Amino acid sequence: MLIVDDEEDVFYSFQRFLEEFPLKAYNAKSGEEALKFLRSNAVDIVLMDIRMGGKNGLETLKEIRKLSPQQIVIIMTAYGTCQTAIEAMKLGAYDYILKPFNILELKSILTKAMEASKLTKEASKESPHSSFDRHGLQIIGNSPAMQKVYKLIGQVAPTNATVLIVGESGSGKELVARAIYQYSLRSNRPFIAINCAAIPENLLESELFGHERGSFTGAMAQRIGKFEQGDGGTVFLDEIGEMPITTQAKILRVLQEGEFCRLGSNEPIKTDVRIIAATNKDLAAAVAKREFRADLYYRLNVVKLTLPPLRERVEDIPALVEHFLAKHRRYLPNAASRVSQDALKHLMAYHWPGNIRELENVIQRAMVLATSATIQSCHLPEEIRLYEKKKDSKKTSSVEHFSKELNALIEETVAAERKENRVENLKTLFYSIYNHVLEECGGDEAKAKEILGFHPSSVDAIK
Repeated sequence: MLIVDDEEDVFYSFQRFLEEFPLKAYNAKSGEEALKFLRSNAVDIVLMDIRMGGKNGLETLKEIRKLSPQQIVIIMTAYGTCQTAIEAMKLGAYDYILKPFNILELKSILTKAMEASKLTKEASKESPHSSFDRHGLQIIGNSPAMQKVYKLIGQVAPTNATVLIVGESGSGKELVARAIYQYSLRSNRPFIAINCAAIPENLLESELFGHERGSFTGAMAQRIGKFEQGDGGTVFLDEIGEMPITTQAKILRVLQEGEFCRLGSNEPIKTDVRIIAATNKDLAAAVAKREFRADLYYRLNVVKLTLPPLRERVEDIPALVEHFLAKHRRYLPNAASRVSQDALKHLMAYHWPGNIRELENVIQRAMVLATSATIQSCHLPEEIRLYEKKKDSKKTSSVEHFSKELNALIEETVAAERKENRVENLKTLFYSIYNHVLEECGGDEAKAKEILGFHPSSVDAIK
């Protein structure tokens, strides 16, 4: 550890303090001296005062970041202000502590900094690998579920078949649509994506089919719609389940006849487009409720491609994390480039209601918050860090509730058997219940006994 402070007493105090740490202390009395030392020596941690003669701590920190972007630097000062703390962290300090030091806090910070330094070294030994392509369209994942998706994409892409992509929000439906387009025979023609849920109902038809001048208030000039612009190419209708019924009828005509009319005109226009649609809704259920046209549903559902949610392909999370780290480091060059094993464990245990989109946001947030080259558990949102504990707590609560209900039933049955003087049946009854619970627990005797709770009535039943 390099201690950068112009007061010699600080260095000697730290020498004694560090005796319980596997760290050797070196001293620099100025920012210039520190930079000279770091140019020829590798250190795990730099502990640096802000106020010094010559270059101050923040100016030196800027130079250290240029010299070694992943260097762990802890800033210390006796003059703590909000502005100074924010500036230090913005410049890439690992942490910020105030003089006089709280010994327990200082020990905690140094312990974490040593772990961060160790992880940084491990990361630097690994060969850099990025799964990010220049278009940002590569689909990531090698799980069995995704292999089925890739296979279907390969089968349907070279055809002109209409495809319906079904999946939860954030699961990557547009990426799949673009992959189908890129591998199709129309890849040299336009790909036009339209989010049916994002465009107001009164503007959606104009967006899709275009309009003539004066066809409605505000239509000052003729407009060419997406189906006309996309002639020969592919039109992707995202969130088609949100499309109004009136517009659905006109989409059906495009699919059946290959033609449409601009708003304000009765002149049919021919178009040759391939339609790929996507939804996070159950369209069959929407048809049953008369919220979606049955004839359009059957026209769209020529080839149905179902995307698995992220919670059903957790083995793909490490590759996705690596992909997002590489993607966002293009804009955050000094940000974290690795995720610790403990943090990855939390990421793989979480249920991801927002799917891949949520994972990307979490990684981007953690890269901003991480003060070293490695994202650790503390950089993840609380709901992810505590998810397993909450899940276990719910399981325990469920077991306790079931146990109470089951034992109440046993008490009631035992009382009835005794009242009728059929005590000889109790042992058979108990074992019948126990065997049933044992079967439900997959043969786990400890779990079965936990559910039964060794209630006195149950023990009496054996006796």
